[in-house]
Amino acid sequence: MSTPGVLYIVATPIGNLEDMTFRAVRILGEVDLIAAEDTRHTRKLLTHYGISKPLTSYFDHNKIFKGGYILDRLRGGLSVALVTDAGTPCISDPGYQLVRSAVDEGIVVVPIPGPSAAIAALSASGLPTDSFVFLGFLPNRPGKRREYISAFRKEKRVVVLYEAPVRLMATLGDIRDLLGDRSVVVARELTKLHEEFVRGAVSEVIDLFVARRVQVRGEVVILVSPGSDEVQIPDAAQTQALLRQYLFDESLSLKDAVRRVVAELGLQRSEVYAQALLLKESQKD
Repeated sequence: MSTPGVLYIVATPIGNLEDMTFRAVRILGEVDLIAAEDTRHTRKLLTHYGISKPLTSYFDHNKIFKGGYILDRLRGGLSVALVTDAGTPCISDPGYQLVRSAVDEGIVVVPIPGPSAAIAALSASGLPTDSFVFLGFLPNRPGKRREYISAFRKEKRVVVLYEAPVRLMATLGDIRDLLGDRSVVVARELTKLHEEFVRGAVSEVIDLFVARRVQVRGEVVILVSPGSDEVQIPDAAQTQALLRQYLFDESLSLKDAVRRVVAELGLQRSEVYAQALLLKESQKD
């Protein structure tokens, strides 16, 4: 009986081909078989690096059949590399069942680390990074999505989500409605030419995307700041004093004054905005 082969979990670039590691290139050039989410996509990557190896598809809709095929090759002593279209396999991508089956059979599984959109976005977000929770893609159905978002209302860690661009605005709206005007970061087109980080209160981020009047493109990572168990009660006198300082003494715009007060006092933007409008009206009188 032959010694089982090795299953390599190989991370590939999420956009910029220069993010491919030397080790990943070497492993892909040495294995007997590469299992890819989309063989056409992976073939382009292999061609770029001058690698010619047998390819087989492995994705959600064929994972049962192809999982058995790949396991048979591993049992026979062949080495297999599992790759996804972008990033690290098994992280909100196909592969978990294959890895679990390989582990159950005593087949060695070796990670070849590299790019991950969630970690890349978190590292440059400006939000706390000492503790976070990754929740992957939210449900497509609006009702299920809102239920999912409500469940992490009091989450003490940064929440990292993946979202399709066509659902970005709906998801941001749900976050605002269900969690309040939390600080969020929207990271899109990571490592690509049009890479972008949009940071701010979720209402401000929504306003920014609405003002562009174009459909957001590219895969999206949403990071949501931690919640709090305590209900914050605005100190009206302190809030108004700061608003007067910024609006009248420093002549800031209403939007900038509200942003500063929200940041300094940790209050809801809607509360501060309402007080700012009242102050503005009182000055006219």
